Amino acid sequence: MLTFADLFCGAGLGARGAVSAGAKPILAVDSWSMATQTYKSNFPTAEVICSPIESLIPAELAKKHAPDVLLTSPECTSHSIARGARPGNEKSKETAISIVPWIEAMEPRWLIVENVNRMKKWGRHKELIQTIKGHGYEVSDLYLNSADFGAPQARKRMFLVCDRKGTTFNKDDLINLHRRRKRSARTIIDWSGQYNSRPLYDPKRAKATLARADRAIAELGRGQDFIIVYYGSDYAGGWQSLDVPLRTVTTLDRFGLVTWQNDTPYLRMLQPPELLKAMGAGAKHKLPHGNRRERVKLCGNGVCSPVMEAIFKKLAKVHSDKKELTS
Repeated sequence: MLTFADLFCGAGLGARGAVSAGAKPILAVDSWSMATQTYKSNFPTAEVICSPIESLIPAELAKKHAPDVLLTSPECTSHSIARGARPGNEKSKETAISIVPWIEAMEPRWLIVENVNRMKKWGRHKELIQTIKGHGYEVSDLYLNSADFGAPQARKRMFLVCDRKGTTFNKDDLINLHRRRKRSARTIIDWSGQYNSRPLYDPKRAKATLARADRAIAELGRGQDFIIVYYGSDYAGGWQSLDVPLRTVTTLDRFGLVTWQNDTPYLRMLQPPELLKAMGAGAKHKLPHGNRRERVKLCGNGVCSPVMEAIFKKLAKVHSDKKELTS
């Protein structure tokens, strides 16, 4: 069984995928207490620490933990286009560099770095890659869409999958190893009626919101349910069909569901259990802590579980094949 340490662990959505592939979390670190509480509730055998990784001494923790894999998801908000035109925070971006002492102290066979693809535009990205290579790793730079792995969400992310023993990784191999049918946003919706909706055309609604809804109704026709981007813009009209994967879940309460009662459209926001399904975490994963806004943020900060499951399946296969060759 492969073991892993999880830096910037969040609520453990990436870890859930790793565990589904047969791996075991032994150490997890995050600076947000809500995230570490959630992680501990889901993986009680792991040591879970609430702290910025820069405040810890990796060499001390390496005396207790020798993971096969170092799984890292450095802060991405300052790289992301979701922040609009606001300038990124360089200190936030440099959390990626902070993983280097952990690599040096723990010397894991594999290193995984997950982030938004725009991280490549960061001035120190090449420095990070060269530093990782300088520690003896072969670096596979992958651009993966969670929808290709059976998640009901189109979440595109950069994954650096790094191996000390020279194995390279590619997207097609991962998809073939974890082949799943495409899933639509419709599959995440709770249709039980437990969540209340309000009439869409309310005088208090923002004009931009109603304009997005009008575009959707004009395209789909009346009586057809759809999802609206309630806050912000996705540069794609501000709405989407339920018959394709959900667009990227963010840390904000972003998506609303428009349904119909007779000929009247009603609107409600998607709820944390629905967003958790969009992350592909499965029924085993729970969000037992925090208010609604915090649980939405836990989902938006996460890594889609099926993608990490595919990566860990490949690592386990490489590990097994190497053992057979040397036995």
